[in-house]
Amino acid sequence: MDEEFLLVLTTCPDPESARRLATKAVEAKLAACVNQLPGVNSFYSWEGKLQQTVEIMLLFKTRRPAYEALEALLRDEHPYELPEIIAVPINHGSPGYLKWIEDNTT
Repeated sequence: MDEEFLLVLTTCPDPESARRLATKAVEAKLAACVNQLPGVNSFYSWEGKLQQTVEIMLLFKTRRPAYEALEALLRDEHPYELPEIIAVPINHGSPGYLKWIEDNTT
């Protein structure tokens, strides 16, 4: 059962865009829960230059059947031209919490 659950990560430039994405995902039942982690220092190369930005990381708890729709929502609604969208399988978790994710996602 555990292999059907995913932790999806993205980063946002500001609290408003983070709140909007999290709210839309939960309201659409594409994620059961979204954690917002402010103050993430990101270092990356963009257009050949080193960038350093303070961002907000979002952690979406979801299931594989909802992933494609969640990815589409993030791509379509994200303020970044090329947003980070990474899905990590949840290999283990408390049965009650995983059941709650299952009950609250499509």
